[in-house]
Amino acid sequence: MTELVLLPGMDGTAKLFDPFIAALGSRIPTRAIAYPPDGATGYPDLAAWIRKRLPENDFVLLGESFGGPLAAALAAERPAGLRGLILCATFLSNPRPMARHLSPLIGMLRMSPAVAAIASPALLGWRPTAHVRKQFIASVGALTSRTLQERLREVLGSGTTRFTGIDVPVLCLRATRDWLVPRSAAEAMRAILPRARIVDVDGPHALLLTAPTMCAALVEEFLGTMTP
Repeated sequence: MTELVLLPGMDGTAKLFDPFIAALGSRIPTRAIAYPPDGATGYPDLAAWIRKRLPENDFVLLGESFGGPLAAALAAERPAGLRGLILCATFLSNPRPMARHLSPLIGMLRMSPAVAAIASPALLGWRPTAHVRKQFIASVGALTSRTLQERLREVLGSGTTRFTGIDVPVLCLRATRDWLVPRSAAEAMRAILPRARIVDVDGPHALLLTAPTMCAALVEEFLGTMTP
């Protein structure tokens, strides 16, 4: 059976996938690959880390937010067993080009649970459940300031040259209330990946955390189209 491989967002812990994995239940074999807590923070190093942990059997890659370019770059390598690609609330190039001008200020950013709490409305919307908010603050707040800074630099410098050659079906889940990644990011994906199917899902940026049941249904439907 096709396995679903999950690549997390900037927090890198994969813990924020828990509600989504629970919504999938036992119907779909799933593995979430957390990023190393120290060392690899850039896309090339993280891709090397993930590459060694991909299944040997058939699988579909899902990249959420920061993990989207990683999933696409790995899919472009055409690994054996890859049957599909899912991109969730993400981008293939810098989604906010004007933010490049803020790059010199990234070194001033600091992360802590308190900062994660302040930032939570931008990713979770204004009315997340207490449990979801607690999960988010615990995972994102555990990021080191250095890791946050380096991953933000990766996003601001991301480009599209690595994504040629993707020849598997692509599903793009676009959050309708995403304050971080604009709608245009998904349209730019379609220009690079003409086979991509874009589906709008009602929710904020952290879509798999805040709308796990709807996302699970869409992912299960997509996996059902995979050729055994």
